[in-house]
Amino acid sequence: MKLKINQVVDFGTLESERVELSVLEDTNLYYFIISDTTYLDEGKISNKMRHTFWFKPQEVNKGDEVVLYSKVGIKRSTDINGGKNKKYHIYWDLKSSVWNNSGDAAVLFEVKTWKTTKVAEN
Repeated sequence: MKLKINQVVDFGTLESERVELSVLEDTNLYYFIISDTTYLDEGKISNKMRHTFWFKPQEVNKGDEVVLYSKVGIKRSTDINGGKNKKYHIYWDLKSSVWNNSGDAAVLFEVKTWKTTKVAEN
């Protein structure tokens, strides 16, 4: 996996709720989806994904950081590590928090290929 979820911070508080990720290898964020679900018994996760965010195209480099805020905002980046890397601040643009209790799970998917099919009437 080229990205790693470090932590979900301030869950349940829209103004500061965010997911912090590290970039482990050069990649494009477009190949990643993050979703909210819950834990079931014995540490297994539910297959019911309640909120899903598919990142927009953005090349990122090893050592960069990505912060996904639940709230509304404007995408920006800041220099880190003396300008060697960037921290990307990305916004889900929601009006309510995603992770609202400690039983929730943030799931990161790396999607290399996909196919869409338009739903049409018979």
